[in-house]
Amino acid sequence: MPQSNNSDHLLSRIEKLNSIGIALSSEKDSSRLQEMILTSAKAITQSDGGTLYTVGEDNHLHFEIIRATSLDIKMGGPAGEEEVNFEPIPMYLPSGAPNDHWVVVYAALHDETINIPDVYKEQSFDFSGPKNFDRNTGYRSRFFLAVPMKNHENDIIGVLQLINKQESGNGDIAPYTREDQQLAESLASQAAVALTNKKLIDSLQTLFDSFIKSIATGIDEKSAYAGGHCNRVPALAMMLANAASRENSGPFKRFSMSEDERYSLEVASWLHDCGKVTTPEYVVDKATKLETIFDRIHLIDTRFEVLKRDAHIRKLERLLQADEEQKQAIEKEDQEEIRQIWSDMEFIRKINHGVESMNPDDKERARQIGKRTWANSKGEHEPFLSENELSNLQITTGTLTLAEHEILKNHVNVSSKYSMPCRFPNICGMFGNMLAHITNVWMARATRMV
Repeated sequence: MPQSNNSDHLLSRIEKLNSIGIALSSEKDSSRLQEMILTSAKAITQSDGGTLYTVGEDNHLHFEIIRATSLDIKMGGPAGEEEVNFEPIPMYLPSGAPNDHWVVVYAALHDETINIPDVYKEQSFDFSGPKNFDRNTGYRSRFFLAVPMKNHENDIIGVLQLINKQESGNGDIAPYTREDQQLAESLASQAAVALTNKKLIDSLQTLFDSFIKSIATGIDEKSAYAGGHCNRVPALAMMLANAASRENSGPFKRFSMSEDERYSLEVASWLHDCGKVTTPEYVVDKATKLETIFDRIHLIDTRFEVLKRDAHIRKLERLLQADEEQKQAIEKEDQEEIRQIWSDMEFIRKINHGVESMNPDDKERARQIGKRTWANSKGEHEPFLSENELSNLQITTGTLTLAEHEILKNHVNVSSKYSMPCRFPNICGMFGNMLAHITNVWMARATRMV
């Protein structure tokens, strides 16, 4: 081949290598990225077959993608017709010695590209596997190129193994040249960077997802009355999104979501209640109308006991001065008074739990009970119910006062103020009303306002 043709051919391969590097850096899916690395390495070195191995934390080389064009073998990856089911290759023997008789292991452990000119003449490595494969299939595994993939920290993260360079046009196979090796090494370096970046991005995303889920779980744990709301909303949101995507008619006929849009919606769903970290627990977890840092119903129970005690004392004082006929009337009056105290006590305990709708008669009865007086520890008479207690007991629905409702609703403003802006406002806006409806239903349930 003339010198100019050689130069043009090399330039073309370098340009192709640059294009491959750009494509690798933009791929977001790990499986597609691995497949692209192997197919690109095969293409740039004109290889018939190839295998991509990754180094696992178990110190084994794991088969990820296998391709053989002449045998139409496609294993692993998005385009794979079957899964790779080969056992991973141990990098160390049970004794702890390096497993150097495997060419791919040697390349990984010694950070060295191994170019095998003829498998059937090679004595340094064990090629019994490829030879058995050849006997069973009629294939001829002759030329091997094993290239380690090293990341920015000089750690070997995988190995590219290429088989049988094909001569252009005639279908013959040939050894890998120094130029082939250099191009494969350059591609392996770019591939290692792409894989490391993808792994780093995935790790950061996993960390971020764990963080926001921890926040959501923590908010749910603040109150048993949340019913797992923060964990259920993302599931409901994605169910709504999937249902809308499947629609072939109506307002969602043309609706669809990319993977980025789906992830954005899911993150927004997890974060929709993050503002509740600022909501006081006495509001989020207010189980009864009288609850603050404790349920004040116990204070009112004590007052009822004081009323019963005073009634009993009055009865005894009257009995001392009464005749037999008067005593019967006094006992009857006392029994009626105690019965009324018990009735009022049970009534207050009942309405303290909150109801779907408190009727006007119950509100009036609470007012009448509140007007009664009782003698405190100083002997001073004061209203049976304080203004705050009566106000709380007369809450129409649920357990929260209007002021407490405003405190609870403020979490929406906090979430909006400090959470990240939605990457896809149209998508988030479309489902915002749906999620808001779910949230309102939960709030109603949480405060018994269904």
